[in-house]
Amino acid sequence: MKVVILAGGFGTRLAEETDVRPKPMVEIGGMPILWHIMKIYSSYGYNEFVVCLGYKGYVIKEYFANLFLHHADVTIDVSNNKLEVHNSFAENWKITLVETGPETLTGGRIKRVQKYIGNEPFMLTYGDGVSNVNIKDLVDFHEKNNKLCTVTSVQPSGRFGVLQINHESLVESFHEKRSEDIGWINGGFFVCQPEIFNYIKNGDKTIWEKEPLENLARDKQLLSYKHPGFWRPMDSLKDKMDLNELWNSGKAEWKIWK
Repeated sequence: MKVVILAGGFGTRLAEETDVRPKPMVEIGGMPILWHIMKIYSSYGYNEFVVCLGYKGYVIKEYFANLFLHHADVTIDVSNNKLEVHNSFAENWKITLVETGPETLTGGRIKRVQKYIGNEPFMLTYGDGVSNVNIKDLVDFHEKNNKLCTVTSVQPSGRFGVLQINHESLVESFHEKRSEDIGWINGGFFVCQPEIFNYIKNGDKTIWEKEPLENLARDKQLLSYKHPGFWRPMDSLKDKMDLNELWNSGKAEWKIWK
């Protein structure tokens, strides 16, 4: 089963980093978050990826075209224009990098890679979020329930305090927002049947999270796989700093590989 990763957005809320690189190339522990996401899937034996490129997509192409240079010692013979690679390590990945347009919306990007998927089930996620979701259990859940699409639903940690206020405007209690105070939200990590492409009807202007998912839900073809464990998007500079702190302290729960 192939894994489609949406990696074409502008990442405007992370402008400090995304002026020079696409958001999926922002680093955690010295490696792009895109690499971390691929390692999650690879840990479960899924090694074939289709990456939807957009904003500064050439940066992603150049990174993977020269991935061996990031992990190996090299000798460069400038006079003879030769490169010798020592102690090379390569991931067991096959990566198709698809230009899906700088302005294309999420649904349009998915539609554009249809020819690389064919008539087969596939997985889909966003290129800016990590999780310790059990991919095997997710796929088993999807296959057992026989629906067109399964979305991993998560409860994000609260970022704001919760006030209990009485009728006299007095604050009776204050506590940090807990995950149970928040509803389940779309956490990515989808499993899809090829029929979902029929729900993307407005070309590049289609937002995956609007009409396609809304209509799948209307047709009772959208299933939720609840994941109460770790999930974290990288939407801001603080998110990037928090994820790096977790990585550097050895507490990165999404690091399920050895």
